[in-house]
Amino acid sequence: MWSTGPVLIRVADGRARVVRELRSAAPLMAALAAPVPARGPWLTAALNTQSASPLARVRPRAVVVERSGLPAGARREPAGGGGQGGPPIDGMALLSFRRRGVATAVTLLGADAGPLPEGRPQARLYARDDEVAGRLAAGVADLLDSLRGPWTLRLAGLPLGDPTLRALAAAMPGASLSTSRSRRLVDELDTVADVRRSRDPGELERWLPAVLARVPERRRSFVRAVARLHVAIGQLEVAVVPGEGGPAAVLLTLLDPRPGGEVDRWPWWGSTDVGGLRRELGSPWVALTALAGLAQLGRRGAARDLTRAAGGR
Repeated sequence: MWSTGPVLIRVADGRARVVRELRSAAPLMAALAAPVPARGPWLTAALNTQSASPLARVRPRAVVVERSGLPAGARREPAGGGGQGGPPIDGMALLSFRRRGVATAVTLLGADAGPLPEGRPQARLYARDDEVAGRLAAGVADLLDSLRGPWTLRLAGLPLGDPTLRALAAAMPGASLSTSRSRRLVDELDTVADVRRSRDPGELERWLPAVLARVPERRRSFVRAVARLHVAIGQLEVAVVPGEGGPAAVLLTLLDPRPGGEVDRWPWWGSTDVGGLRRELGSPWVALTALAGLAQLGRRGAARDLTRAAGGR
């Protein structure tokens, strides 16, 4: 934990603490209109699924920025964090650290837990404004500098122009930015057959075994957890085309209510034997990659430069 004037930057380490930060950051996620895969329920399911794996060597961490509004030099009460009465969260980066041999692979939380919906940016680095984005980037860079041994960093699935990613790239001369376009899933099941669509948890449970039978085995726990959680909160639809001996097509669609009563539909996962599902190019997203090898372990200067650019310590 460290402070830059009226701004506190801290790191929450481990599953329990990160879950508390997820709950506390719900207002920030809502204010930023974060997509369903970048909100608390989805990310909590990812955390639980990874923690349940006996072979998992993943450690979650959250870099949190809190801006108290106090003038520089004013006394700050200890921040409770995690919804415990501390200042509201203004910025947060949710990261996953996985040991691979002697190196540490750092990604966004949830990036490797299971299938993500495609066709648009799925992830977020949460920052209320550009100033917070700079502080958040400083916190991420300092956290990377604290790692022992080589590391790789890949932050993917972010929207174009993300200010935190831009600040990180400026602080890491060896980092690279790339833009990709994934292929979104298009739901045309109604054009080929009679489809049964439901948001009812009971209907999901009825068809879930058939859905999971078509999911790769190592992804089934994640899909099961996410589907059950999101149908319970009204954010998932299951669509089924009945067939002989089982469904001929299944589709899970994420539902995101919007102001005015509209619902954004985002097809997540599906399989069909009768057509009605196709893929087309979706919106672009950006990724940042960086690494520190045996010859680059002393790169603390980059983090210090970024911290000074964000306001110093």
